[in-house]
Amino acid sequence: MGSDGESDQASGTSSDEVQSPVRVRMRNNHHRRISNEDINKRLSLPADIRLPEGYLEKFAMNSPPFDKPMSRRLRRASLSEIGFGKLETYIKLDKLGEGTYATVFKGRSKLTDNLVALKEIRLEHEEGAPCTAIREVSLLKDLKHANIVTLHDIIHTDKCLTLVFEYLVSDCTVHIFLFQLLRGLAYCHRRKVLHRDLKPQNLLINEKGELKLADFGLARAKSVPTKTYSNEVVTLWYRPPDVLLGSTEYSTPIDMWGVGCIFYEMITGRPLFPGSTVEDELHLIFRILGTPTEETWPGITTSEEFKTYNFPQYKAEPLVNHAPRIDNDGHDLLSMLLQFEAKKRVSAEDALRHSYFRSLGEQVQTLADSEYFTSFLLAQRQTSVHQPAFFVFSAASIFSVKVKSAIQTMST
Repeated sequence: MGSDGESDQASGTSSDEVQSPVRVRMRNNHHRRISNEDINKRLSLPADIRLPEGYLEKFAMNSPPFDKPMSRRLRRASLSEIGFGKLETYIKLDKLGEGTYATVFKGRSKLTDNLVALKEIRLEHEEGAPCTAIREVSLLKDLKHANIVTLHDIIHTDKCLTLVFEYLVSDCTVHIFLFQLLRGLAYCHRRKVLHRDLKPQNLLINEKGELKLADFGLARAKSVPTKTYSNEVVTLWYRPPDVLLGSTEYSTPIDMWGVGCIFYEMITGRPLFPGSTVEDELHLIFRILGTPTEETWPGITTSEEFKTYNFPQYKAEPLVNHAPRIDNDGHDLLSMLLQFEAKKRVSAEDALRHSYFRSLGEQVQTLADSEYFTSFLLAQRQTSVHQPAFFVFSAASIFSVKVKSAIQTMST
C-alpha cells in the first residue's frame, strides 16, 4: 500500500517510487497547476502577498491534495517558509507609542509592502509574557469582524513577543461612527467577550473612515455573567459607577457605560467625567446625573462603599445642558447608555436599532460581520441621489472632527 492509500498495483508504479511521498504527490497533482490564488485560499493569506521565488513548486510537492485537510504542523511550516513569524519580514519605521509592557512601532511588511503596526511586548526572564498579551492574542485569533483590528502575525523571540496588526491611524482621538463602535462591540458580546477598556485611544480609524476596536489586553472571554472579575479595569474616565464602587459582578453593561462617555465626547469634543481619583470620578458622575437613590439605583443605600464617601445630595441635570448640539434621539440614546444600574443600560445590539440611527436606513442592520459599514454607505450614495450628504466620507471630513481634549493627561 502506498503512502497515499493506493496499492502499488493500482498506482502503476514501482515500490521505489511509492516510498517517495514527494513523487506520489507530484503524480497526484500533475494535472492541476497550483496558482498563487490556490495557496492564498489554502493558507488564508491576503490576496496581495508576494510569495518567495520557487515557493509554488515547493508547496505543490509537500502539500497534500487540495481535497484533503492540511495538518497544523504542515500549515505552520508553510507559513514559516513564506516569512510569517520572522522579524526580518518586517521593516521597523517610526515609534508610535510606549506603555508599561509594550512599545508600538509603525512598520512595513516585505510580504505585501503594506504598512503594519508592530506591538513589541517585552518578556521578563522569570515571568514570561504578560497575561494581557496572552489574553489579547487568544481573543483576536477568534474575533474576525470588520470593526475589530486584525492580528496578522505573531513573532516570538527570547526577549520579546511581537504582535503584527493592520496599520490604522492610532491614538488620534477621532470620535466618529458610533454605529461602527456598537457593531464591533455587539459582535464581541455575542461571543461572550467583554472588552473592559473602551476609551478613545482604543478606537482606531483608517483613511477610509473604518473604525475598529483595538487593545484587547484587558478583555475577557468567559461565560457571562460571572463573579470572578476584577474591578481594576477600564480607564478611570470611562469606568461605570458600579465598578468604581468595587463591584466585580459585572457583564456586558460594563462596556456600554464607556460607549456613553465616548458618545458624549464625540458630540462635545471634551470628556464627560474627567476625574483624577475614584472619589473625584464618582463626584463628577453624581453632579451631572444626580446622587443615586433607592428609586434610581435600588440597593445603593445599603452599599458600604457608597456610604463611606458620604456624597452630597446632587440633583440630576439634563444632559442636553452639557451637550446642546445633541438632538432628542441622541439624548435618549445617551441616557440609556449612562444608567446607574448595570442591567438597565441598553445593550449594543439594541442600541444599533435605536431611532438615532434611523437615517442610515434599515439595510445597515443586515450587514455581514466582514462587511464594512463605510463601504456600504458609499455604495448607497452611488446608487441613490437622495442619500443625505453626510453619507459621503472622505479623509478630510473624518480628520476635521478631531477631539481637542488633552487625552494624554488621562488618568488610568
